[in-house]
Amino acid sequence: MILAAGRGMRMRPLTDVTPKPLLRVQGKPLMQWEMEALHQGGFSRLVVNTAWLGEQIEQEFADWPQAHPGAEVAFSHEGQDFGYALETAGGISRALPLLGEVFWVLAGDVYVPGFPFTQASVDRFSASGLLAHIWLVPNPAHNPQGDFGLAADGRALNQADQKHTYSTIGLYRRALFEAPWCETIPGNPQGTAAPLAPLLRQAMDAGLVSAELYTGPWTDVGTPERLKELG
Repeated sequence: MILAAGRGMRMRPLTDVTPKPLLRVQGKPLMQWEMEALHQGGFSRLVVNTAWLGEQIEQEFADWPQAHPGAEVAFSHEGQDFGYALETAGGISRALPLLGEVFWVLAGDVYVPGFPFTQASVDRFSASGLLAHIWLVPNPAHNPQGDFGLAADGRALNQADQKHTYSTIGLYRRALFEAPWCETIPGNPQGTAAPLAPLLRQAMDAGLVSAELYTGPWTDVGTPERLKELG
C-alpha cells in the first residue's frame, strides 16, 4: 500500500495544483520510483489511497497495468468517500478489504531509489508471528531526535537512548488493524481518521514489532528545498 492522501502543506504552493506524490524527481513522479521498485521486487498488486487531488493520481497511473505486465493498481479514494484524508492507520483500515494478510506500507512522498523490496523479507516477517517489521534510517537534519530505538535482538523500541527515524517503509500484519489492537472497524466505513504511531508504539511495548536499519539513499521530500536538491 502506497500512502498518497496527504495535503502536503509544507510543499505549498507546489501542492496547490499537484498532489505531493506526483511532484517530479529526476523526470518521474515521486511515487513512481517506489512503484517501479516494488514491481521489480515482484510485488505487482498495489493499493493507493488518495484524498487531495486524488483524481490526478488515478489518471497518472491509469496505464500502469498495461505498461507493467501482471500489475494491478487499486485505489482507496478517501477524499471522494469522506471529503478528507483518514491519516495513516485510518487509511490502512479503510483499505483492508483490498489488502492481504501481510502487506508493505510506504509513503508516496519518500525518495528511496535503491530500497530492496524482496520476497525474502516478506517470508521472514510472515514466519515471525510479529505484527510489524519497520525500516529505520539515520536521523536527518530535520528529525535529529529520531522516532524509535533498535534493540540488539532486532526489536523496535518505543523508548531508547538512541533513536533512529522511521523511513515510512514497513511490513504489516492485518491483525494490527483489527481488534484488540485497533478500535476502528476493518474497512473503516465510518471514516475514522487515526494516526499509525500509537498503534505501533502499543505493539512495540508488547514486543511485537521488529526493525532494521537501512543506510541507503533516503529523503523525506517534505519541503520544496529538499525536492530541488534531488534534481
